[in-house]
Amino acid sequence: MKIFAKVPNINFMAQRKTGLWGSGILTVVAILLIAFHGLNFGIDFTGGVLVEVSYPQPVELEEVRSELGEAGYHNAMVQHFGSASALLIRLPPAKEASTAEVSSQVLNALHAKDKGIELRRIEFVGPQVGEELFNDGGLALLVAFIGIAVYIMFRFEWKFSVGAVAAVVHDVIMVLGFLALFDIEFDITTLAAILALMGYSNNETIVIFDRVRENLIGERRSDVLDVVNLSVNQTLLRSIITHVATSLVLIALLTLGGATVHSFSAALLFGVIVATYSSIYISTNLAVALGVSREDLLPPQDKEIDEMP
Repeated sequence: MKIFAKVPNINFMAQRKTGLWGSGILTVVAILLIAFHGLNFGIDFTGGVLVEVSYPQPVELEEVRSELGEAGYHNAMVQHFGSASALLIRLPPAKEASTAEVSSQVLNALHAKDKGIELRRIEFVGPQVGEELFNDGGLALLVAFIGIAVYIMFRFEWKFSVGAVAAVVHDVIMVLGFLALFDIEFDITTLAAILALMGYSNNETIVIFDRVRENLIGERRSDVLDVVNLSVNQTLLRSIITHVATSLVLIALLTLGGATVHSFSAALLFGVIVATYSSIYISTNLAVALGVSREDLLPPQDKEIDEMP
């Protein structure tokens, strides 16, 4: 573990302008992708059909997806529901089809008579439910942004707060652009990944901010850039260990977790990569650009008034 004891000496702030401009360009590209290409919303947001079936024995999900795909249900979401023999199937909205017709088509696609499959329930999810979920999800993101800004403003200083919120906004936009570029389905698990990313990104920023504050007050150096470089280098090895450990878990989920957590793991894995540099070149960089100084972090001094007897 001696390799982790030595603090590196990398001049991150030498590329602060390049990093900020590069992040700005990538953010604009991501916004254009979202605006013109759009997100591939799942049935959680668009509405659809929910079918629950029961098999007499445990069944493989890929086998069910293949049978549904052959019947024309290429965008069906299949997951175990309670046990390995019970499945929950989510289908896109059925146009001009009754409950009986949809259930009959699904059971025929799964060869229900031959396999002894039992239909437990079928429900239609209207688009108004998806619209309500979309609005609630947007409200959750907005509340999270406000909470992060207020927390950092009270714990540190408003210049840090601006940088932290900008980094979180950047990370979210970049992930949404990534989802739009590769047409990855945006469902309720993807929304959960974005909310988790906001906390992850904010945590990385707080670690650096805390060390910057400590060094600005303790080191008493005149050059803020030197203090920021020292702080980033002091937290670098900790960040590398955190990012690698998190990425290994997400890679395992992406490759072995199946279709149910594919969008969640893909979005969060890309978000971890983005958060790696945004905590340095956006949050900390903006705080420096706004002119954060040692005096901003010192507690206010009470004026002593000498009373004459």
